[in-house]
Amino acid sequence: MQEYSASCQWLKWGLVMSSGKHKSVWFEQCEAARNIKLRFGVKAAFDYAVGEKLMIFAEAASERPAFARELPRFVSEVRRMFSADELRVHLARLEREESQHAMDLAELDEEEILPESPDRAAARVRQFAVIKELLTATTLGTS
Repeated sequence: MQEYSASCQWLKWGLVMSSGKHKSVWFEQCEAARNIKLRFGVKAAFDYAVGEKLMIFAEAASERPAFARELPRFVSEVRRMFSADELRVHLARLEREESQHAMDLAELDEEEILPESPDRAAARVRQFAVIKELLTATTLGTS
């Protein structure tokens, strides 16, 4: 289900990006995350902004230059929304959850349908590592 949701979001962003509204995508998501943080707390806002939206945006950035150009701004805004401690704590939590998810997948019988391919799961883990590094780097620069 998560893979289907991500595909639909990616398609929606593709339409948005072709219309030139690329900044509005991440900007509106950050605004929504701020509202979530006020209403439901840091965990819910972090899961929405980083665990969902930033991860999907980063996936799109790996294949679409318009997304790639906006990714540093999105990351920078997320870094402003959460304190260094909040980033550290919640990134560690997402990592633990991902490890548990990987163990759960490994325990499935061969005949059970996998929710995602092993290649897709590995790509998601690599992508999370990059996002984690960007969110926790002491300085962000350009090259």
